[in-house]
Amino acid sequence: MTEIKAPMPGTIIEVLVAPGQHVAPRQELVILESMKMENPVCARDPGAVSEVRVKPGDKVLAQQVLLVLE
Repeated sequence: MTEIKAPMPGTIIEVLVAPGQHVAPRQELVILESMKMENPVCARDPGAVSEVRVKPGDKVLAQQVLLVLE
């Protein structure tokens, strides 16, 4: 299990994956807006999305878990 965490506080602009979807290394998972800049949050390892814990418009804190990969 790998938790994908927010690298900084901000607002979720877009969630690019859904539960059950397989992802590749460096694939963009979520777009996070912080300080008026859009920042992609990417997978480090391959896996399958088991949980998505955010939706567009959510405000998140640094190190908050955004989604979980199996």
